[in-house]
Amino acid sequence: MNLAKGYWGSRSKVYTVAKNTVEKGLQYAYRDRKTKKREFRALWIQRINAGARQHGISYSQLMGKLAAKEIGLNRKVLADLAMNNPDAFKAIVDAVK
Repeated sequence: MNLAKGYWGSRSKVYTVAKNTVEKGLQYAYRDRKTKKREFRALWIQRINAGARQHGISYSQLMGKLAAKEIGLNRKVLADLAMNNPDAFKAIVDAVK
């Protein structure tokens, strides 16, 4: 019942309903811990692609050239640079062109 605190109506008051609701919530939490990783990777790829296309290169070309030049920046860092520090991102793109 402690886990059902804050739920609305019988979901927090009736034991059987609360138990079912809490179990379902825990299933969602387990599933979405895995899903969150996929969603963030997709978001980073979109941000890198948008930043790269502003400089005349596609995402796949950029990532391929980064690997060939052995520049070890991951997608999270590249996406952050593309959004918050466009000058540094432009320098990276120019380095691989």
